[in-house]
Amino acid sequence: MTRIAMFSLGGTIAMTQQSGSGGVQPALSASDLLAAVPGLAELGVTIDIHDFRRIPGASLTYADLLELASSIAKQFAGGVDGIVVTQGTDTIEETAYILDLVHEGDAPVVVTGAMRSASAAGADGPANILAALRTAASATARGLGVLVAFADELHAARYVRKTHSTSITAFTSPRGPIGHVVENEVRIPLRPVRRPAIAGADPSRRVRTSVVAATVDNDGELLRAAGELSDGLVVAAFGAGHVPAGWVSVLENISARKPVVLASRTGSGSVLSSTYGFSGSESDLLGRGLISAGHLDPYKARTLLHVLMLAGADRVAIDPAMRLVGDRA
Repeated sequence: MTRIAMFSLGGTIAMTQQSGSGGVQPALSASDLLAAVPGLAELGVTIDIHDFRRIPGASLTYADLLELASSIAKQFAGGVDGIVVTQGTDTIEETAYILDLVHEGDAPVVVTGAMRSASAAGADGPANILAALRTAASATARGLGVLVAFADELHAARYVRKTHSTSITAFTSPRGPIGHVVENEVRIPLRPVRRPAIAGADPSRRVRTSVVAATVDNDGELLRAAGELSDGLVVAAFGAGHVPAGWVSVLENISARKPVVLASRTGSGSVLSSTYGFSGSESDLLGRGLISAGHLDPYKARTLLHVLMLAGADRVAIDPAMRLVGDRA
């Protein structure tokens, strides 16, 4: 019988209305979540449950998630066939990508959650858990790394984004979902190429990374402050990788000392390399030592940068790592 380990981290999926609190809060255990899922007996799987955390997704840390990754690796070493992680939707896109960056092997890890609390009318958590369990137990999902299961859609961790604040179909990917759960069957017609896993990420290493967005008529003072306070920086640039001309000298100064990654704030499409030539253009910035994020959005780029730095990568090593692990290869 297929054996699945389910880790519960809290989030909306585990929230119920608390008397006198004025709002929902994490309260349900992994056992409580499973008790609300119909059709478990028909799955034909054994489920090991782990109450890993019981907090909102917004409060998760890299230390939490790397500890989770270590626990997942131990479960696979113990013979588990697949993993399901339930958590708050605020940070699913980052959690899934962090786990994907360090996950080794072909066994599937599936992250899910809910947009409606367990006590809300039409709660979507049970259906999402069922789809995640089906996917984690499916041979079809092997070799794809970490997936996000939501509203019967399956998304690759490195592409998925939360693009709506309340909709039950909040999770999308620029390239669309790679698969679906249809008539109780996992169907994955699109199979992205796996990237190498990052080894040696140490959560005890002190690393601070930031994302600074380019905006109209921005004088760069906040950018300068972020550059001083951060060990690594991601610039969420206009369009294909452009910033105000007044930022250029500031970025050149920071990139001489620390890794600065150039991403597009649009959330879809790649940073260019040689199309534009004005001051503050992508070619100008890359020529001054900034590192291209390729197709990665600013939040995924910051996640990759942070994990690389936790693994001890210096500024020189980060550019080729971004090329290999990110979407530039």
